[in-house]
Amino acid sequence: MIEHAKRALGLVDLTNLNDDCTAADISKLTGRTVTDHGSVAAVCVWPRFVAQAAQELTGTGVKVATVVNFPEGGEDTEAVLAETKQALADGADEIDLVMPYKAFCAGRKGFAEEQIIRVKAAIPEPALLKVILETGEIKDPLLIHAASNIAIGAGADFIKTSTGKVAVNATLEAAEIMLTAIEEARRDNAERVIGFKPAGGIRTAEDAAAYLALADKIMGQNWVSAHTFRFGASGLLDALISTIEGQEIVDHSHHGY
Repeated sequence: MIEHAKRALGLVDLTNLNDDCTAADISKLTGRTVTDHGSVAAVCVWPRFVAQAAQELTGTGVKVATVVNFPEGGEDTEAVLAETKQALADGADEIDLVMPYKAFCAGRKGFAEEQIIRVKAAIPEPALLKVILETGEIKDPLLIHAASNIAIGAGADFIKTSTGKVAVNATLEAAEIMLTAIEEARRDNAERVIGFKPAGGIRTAEDAAAYLALADKIMGQNWVSAHTFRFGASGLLDALISTIEGQEIVDHSHHGY
């Protein structure tokens, strides 16, 4: 499990999307990003903290991700575009957009697609767009597959399972569907890189290892890297470090992200 934990550590998007998050919490978060065992891939914070996180992480190589249209996945595309542009101006490297999943589930697939296309158009390279499908709310495997395809077709650089704010977040079942959609897209266009991000409820080295094994099975042994795979998590980093250092920790947190 130590090898799995070492592999997973560099794939973490260390997250604080708590409603009561403060500037001090962000400093604590950025202070944990570079460990004795390597650095995490990114932090993921509310838009209002992007400038602070970007400043605090200067020179570390750790990316700053933020969330837009979060967590509701609403339909005010102009507001989402404004939020995206401000976050980029503040120094965000990655935008995690909640797809308007309620509109999608109501059969308005074109609306969902158009919002993703427009947000993608507002994000200059090398900044990335991760699209959150909210698979626990979509539920139906066929619809999760369709949502994956729409997000990929609309320009997503990553597809992400969940906001971490609903009853059901990342699951291996949803991950398998999404990774399969990525693999199908790769067969159609080998040049295009599309990543996968499970998020919400991933708390232990064992949890992480299960997702990595699934990615290896579907995408091949050499596919997973920080360019193609992230874990959205808040508690996972401490669990990984404890595993690497040979200490077992008891998870008392059964809430939140």
